[in-house]
Amino acid sequence: MANPTAPTAPTAPVDSPTLRPHRIPADGLYEGHRILRRTPGGWTDRPYELFEVVPQAATIGAEIRGLDLSGPLPEKLRAELNRALLEWKVLFFRGQHLASDAQREFARNWGELETNPLLARGDAKDVVRFDKADGAVPTFENVWHTDVTFRERPAMGAVLQLREVPPAGGDTMWADMAAAYDNLPEKIRARINKARAVHDYLPGFARFYSAAQLAPFQGEFPPVEHPVVRRHPETGRRMLFVNASFTTRIVGLTEAESDRLLRVLFQQAQVPEFQVRWKWRAGDVAFWDNRATQHYAVNDYGTHRRVAERVAIAGDRPH
Repeated sequence: MANPTAPTAPTAPVDSPTLRPHRIPADGLYEGHRILRRTPGGWTDRPYELFEVVPQAATIGAEIRGLDLSGPLPEKLRAELNRALLEWKVLFFRGQHLASDAQREFARNWGELETNPLLARGDAKDVVRFDKADGAVPTFENVWHTDVTFRERPAMGAVLQLREVPPAGGDTMWADMAAAYDNLPEKIRARINKARAVHDYLPGFARFYSAAQLAPFQGEFPPVEHPVVRRHPETGRRMLFVNASFTTRIVGLTEAESDRLLRVLFQQAQVPEFQVRWKWRAGDVAFWDNRATQHYAVNDYGTHRRVAERVAIAGDRPH
C-alpha cells in the first residue's frame, strides 16, 4: 500500500494581508491560560462540619447555608467560618435580615470596628449606609477598589447587608487578588515583589466631594506607603495590593513608568476568571476579606432604589 501523501499547505494569494493575532493594549497579558489556585500551596482542604459551602466561582466566593447570624457565634463556629473566609475570600449568606446591632456584633467576632469620617453614617457611628435612588449624588460604585488602603492599617474585612434591592441590577463583584498576582508574568512579579506604592484618599473621593470638603481630612489621612505585593497575615500567600481608587504611584519610578506599570496591575482585577458576582436579595449579607480582594458595586439599576449598610473591621499594617 502506498504511503499517504501529506496534504499540501494552502498557498496564500500574493496580495493577502499579513494576519496578526488580536492584542489588547497590554500585549496579550490577559489572554490565554489562567492559573486558578483557590488556596496556597500546601494548604489542606478539610470538610466543613457546621454549615454547607456552595462555591460561586473557581477561586473566590461561596454561599454559606444553614446558619443564622443573628445570635452569638460559638468559638468553633467562628473558627470554621474564618477558615471558609481564608479559602473563599468572600462569603454570602441569604436572607439574614439582621438588625444593625446584630450585623455589628457579627463583625466584631473578627475584631474592633472602624469608622470612616468620609462616609455617611447609619444608625451607629460605625455603620455606613449607602442609599442610592433617582436624583441622588453619585455613590461609591463603578470602580474597582480595596477599602481604605489610604490608612496605615487598612480594614481587615467588611460585612455588607442589602436592605432594599432594585428589581434588576445592583450586583456586587469581587476579585481574587492572589489569583491576580499568580497570573502576572514572572518578569513583572520579580519587578514588584519588593516594590512599594503610595496610597492617598484624595483621588478616590474627588468625584464625590469638593476640594474644600476634602481638605480637613488631610491631617488625619496623609499619604501612606504599602507594599505592592502583600503577604496575607494568616495564610502567608502573596497578593497584589494596589487599586485604582487610592494607589497613586510606585515609589522609585518616574511618573510615566509608574503609570504604565500601575495600568497593567489595575487591569488584573478586571479578569473574569478571578471574579465572583453576587445577585442580591433583600436581607442578604456578604462578608469579605479586604486583605485579599477588590470589589466593585455595579450601578446598572437606573432610577430604582438600592439601600445597603456596611460595617468594617479594623486591620493590620500590610507586610
